[in-house]
Order: sequence, then structure tokens, then C-alpha cells
Amino acid sequence: MMSRSSSPYEFEVPWRPNFEARMVWVWSGGALLILLISFWAPVFRGFGAMLAIGCAFGGAIRGVQAYRRMVVDKRLEHFGKEFITLDALKVLARKAAAAKQYWLGRGFPWSDIEATKLHTLMSMGVVRTIGRVAQHHEGAYWVHGLAAETDLFSEVANLVGHTLIVGSTRVGKTRLFDVLIAQAIFRGETVIIIDPKGDHGLAQNARAVCEANGEGDRFVYFHPAHPDRSACIDPLRNWNRKTELASRVAALIPSETGADPFTAFGWKVLNDITNGMIATGNRPNLVQLRRYVEGGPESLLLQALKIHFTNNVRDWESRVASYLRRYKDRPLQAYVAFYQEVAINEAQSVDLDGLISTFEHNRDHFQKMIASLIPILSMLTSDPLQELLSPDFDPGHERLVTDMSKVIRGNKVVYIGLDSLADSTVGSAIGSIMLADLAAVAGDRYNYGIQTLTPVNLFIDEAAEVLNQPAIQLMNKGGGADFRVTIATQTFADFASRLGDENKARQVLANTNNKIALRVLDSETQKYIAEGMPQTKVRSMALRYGHNVDTHIHDEYSASYQEQILEEEAELFPAAMLGELPPLHFIARLSGGRTLKGRIPILVTDKQ
Repeated sequence: MMSRSSSPYEFEVPWRPNFEARMVWVWSGGALLILLISFWAPVFRGFGAMLAIGCAFGGAIRGVQAYRRMVVDKRLEHFGKEFITLDALKVLARKAAAAKQYWLGRGFPWSDIEATKLHTLMSMGVVRTIGRVAQHHEGAYWVHGLAAETDLFSEVANLVGHTLIVGSTRVGKTRLFDVLIAQAIFRGETVIIIDPKGDHGLAQNARAVCEANGEGDRFVYFHPAHPDRSACIDPLRNWNRKTELASRVAALIPSETGADPFTAFGWKVLNDITNGMIATGNRPNLVQLRRYVEGGPESLLLQALKIHFTNNVRDWESRVASYLRRYKDRPLQAYVAFYQEVAINEAQSVDLDGLISTFEHNRDHFQKMIASLIPILSMLTSDPLQELLSPDFDPGHERLVTDMSKVIRGNKVVYIGLDSLADSTVGSAIGSIMLADLAAVAGDRYNYGIQTLTPVNLFIDEAAEVLNQPAIQLMNKGGGADFRVTIATQTFADFASRLGDENKARQVLANTNNKIALRVLDSETQKYIAEGMPQTKVRSMALRYGHNVDTHIHDEYSASYQEQILEEEAELFPAAMLGELPPLHFIARLSGGRTLKGRIPILVTDKQ
């Protein structure tokens, strides 16, 4: 193995026997033997003392070298899990924040030097070289012993490029979330956590960090399984253009392309209804949308027409009387006819035109076209979500009602549990509309400037459960609004399965500049991570011995010995080794080309 300070032709096998320790005994024994001889032969006493000192000095040099080898061997003993307290993490977070960095655990930069060690050991046989200690039941801990570890830091500015965390179940993705979330809270930034599993530890740790920072009121909890303890979050409260509301809900309609006729028609219906509600002075919410989509827009249209006539058409009540007599018991048709024949010439309303077209659409065809929209609205308005996502309380209520814009302005820490284990369909719909709302807020921040606003850190665990087109747009363009998205998944196939399109799945991957891989068992995912790292040249040594006896010439004998250092191209970190990483160990490929090998401790709080 070539050391950092050696010549390019030196080669040393990692974890070879500690020959230096044996040489310490030889030099020490030689010094002792010389002293004994000098004692029995006084004539050589002065010369012997000098010789003994020289031997002792050689033993000291070898002792230092032997100690270094022993330290290398001791690295293999990092088998147990490690823990970190909130106080210790707070100190690290503040130290990192002062340098505009964040802490990623303990480890070392992974370079061609460590890659050469790894490939050399694998070619020689890991167990044969290191011993049975390499066969630890939880993974290849010996990989972390390839270099001395230290604290790992990375630039906070690189988080804007978004981060992907990939790993099999129970290997540490959520615990890595704990460490990253805690640091974002200590930095005083907005944190939004979307957790399909509803991990109690993740929520408790986020709350504990807020309390440890003296800001317990920053924490907001949302979970449909605990409506009595949950805040109410209205995903339709924020908008600058009325069309945003329709887009937010239409994004949840199942679609392969996002532009099929059913999605387009559903968007039109939603847009017409929201326009009508705004025109009548009513705030759109999911419950009201469901009411008018399922039951029809008749009552809303009647109210909108009356308000429009009152505000824009003179003497409309007397002028509409003839239409009411013509249509007798059908006042809505009378008002529509009056608008289309008279009022439209005096005060046309595009919003009313759209609502009237929805009302006049063939009812059978209408029901077929919104068949995929109605289940979405039903999911999001069933009890207890009717109250949690569409809050409409009387003045003086004690429930916490908020929205994403208010959360971001107040630098809140929001935990959104989706309870997907109990009801994955509804949980996915909740997460998707929350992401659609966030994408709209990000658009506002981008359009109207963020100079005085703090960064927004969005953490999505099991991201394949909730990803949709707005989420992709948020990752694609959210950097300009200072959104930092961190998503975690088990395999890349999860994205393709969720989005129904491999190209969209690759779009998600392409939007993450930082990739952190814990233990990964899926071969395609392993290949993707490994291909993102550059190839390297790996050295190996070839030894050749030879001898020859010439039978024609008496006693002619020749021998040869040859050492040759070979170089071949190899992966910086072999893809298959990603499946051998122990829990809580990771390989990170960060923005800017840095590759790190690290391990993360488990955050311990008083609430655990």
C-alpha cells in the first residue's frame, strides 16, 4: 500500500503482520545482551554502552512504528453503536454553523488511497488477511478502519442542491435525519418534516431539540391518528393567483403524463368552483370543493350571479322579472339566461362564464370525467381530516390553525406524520397536497424575493410515498427560493413505481447534488451510486521467483527475483460493498466532488 508521503513506487499491504513490533524485541534484546556482555567483560564496557544505546535508539524508532501499526489494527474494534447527547450535538452544530458548515458524523475523506487499500484487501482475501474479526454479523466494519476518523463537515450552501439518502430498512436513515434536523433547528431555520411512517422517535427528538434550544413553541405537530393533539393545517389557504388552488388539488389526480383529458377536465372544474367561491366572498377549502364537485355548482352559481348583478348591473331585479316568469320554478336558469342575453353585454365575468359552462355540461359525461377527482377529495375530507385540513372554527377557539406560509414566516419546526402504515392511500394524498402547497409557497418566495427570509429545510422520509409533480418542481426550481430538500428512500425503483415513469424518477435523482448511501441491497441502486463516483487507478504488486539449472554446463545454476507494481482501473468504491456496510455507516458523494466514508451516532434525548 502506498502511503501519502512515500514515493509513487512504494507499496505496502494494509493490515500486514506487525513486523515492527518483532523488531522492537530484537533491538531491545540486543541492547540487553550487549550490556550483559559488557558487565562480564569490563574491557569492552565503554564501547558496549555506546553500542547498547545505539540498539535502544533503533528499538525506539521501531517502537513508534509498531505503535502506529497497532493503532491501525485497533480501528477494527469500532463494532458497537455510538450515541450523542443533545448538548454535545449542540456544541458541534454551533461550531459548524460559525464556519457555515454542518456536521455529518465521524469518518474520513474517501480517496484513491483508501480505494487501493480496499481493493488490495479484497484481492488478498479479507478474512485471510485480517482474520475472523472481518466476519462481523452486522457488516464490514473493517472498511471504516482504512483510515483514521475525524469529525466530518460540509458546506451549508451545498444543501441548496438537495440531498438524497438511500438505504435499506433499519440501517439508519431516520437516525441520520435526527442529526441533520437537529442542526437545522439549532441554526434557527424553518424545518418541515414529512414522515409517512409516523416515527414517534423522529417527532419526539425534533420537539426535544426545540425545547433544548429554549424554543419549545416553535414545534408544530400534525398527525391524523392523533387529532386531539394535532394542529390544523389548511393546504389551500395560501395563494396569489386563483389558478394555484385548482393546480394544487389536480396534481393529486392519478395520471401518467399529468396532461391527460381527465386531469385537464378536473382542473377546469376545480378552477371554476374556486373562482365562484372567491367571487362570492367564501374562502375555498377542501370540504367546500368536495361539496360543489359532488353535489354540483348550482347553489354557488346562483349566489355568484346575484352578487355579480348587484355589483355591476343596474336595476337588475326589475329587469330579471320577465325571465323569472318565463322559467317559473327554475330561478337559476332564469338568472343564467338573463346573464347570457343581457348582463353579459354590460358586465361580462370570465369567472361566471366558466362556472356556467360547468353547470351546463352534460351531467353523465361530467360524472365520468371527474370520477378520479371525487375519491381524492373524499380522502382529504373524511373524518378527522375534515377538521384538520379544512379548519373553519368560530372565533375564540383554542385549536392551533396554521398554514405553510405562516409556518415559514414564523421559523417553525413542523412534524407531519401521515400514518401511511394504517392507511397508505390517504397518507399519500395528505403528503402530496402538503408538497403541492409548499411548491406554491416556494414560487411566491422566488417571485417576490427572499433577501430577508430564512432558509427552509424540507425532510421527506420514505419519499416515494408522497412524491408528485409539484414536489419535482420544488426540487427543480426551489433552490432559488432557498428551499433545501432532503429525501430518503430504500431503492430508486420506489420512485419509478410511485411516479409511473422512469424518466420522472431520474428527474428526481438528477435534482439531488448530494447523495448519501447507507447499506443498499438493491443492485440497480448500488450501481447508480457507484457510477456517480469517478474511476481510480488501483496498484497491486506482482512477485516472480525463478531458478534454472543448465544440464549441459556442469554446476551452472541461475536464479531470479522480480517485483512489479501493476495499475488497473477500478471503482472508487465497489458497488457490491454498499450491501456490506454496517448499520449507521455510509458513503457520501457531496456537491463539489467530495466523497466521504462516515458513521453517525444515535441522538439521545431526555424524552427517550
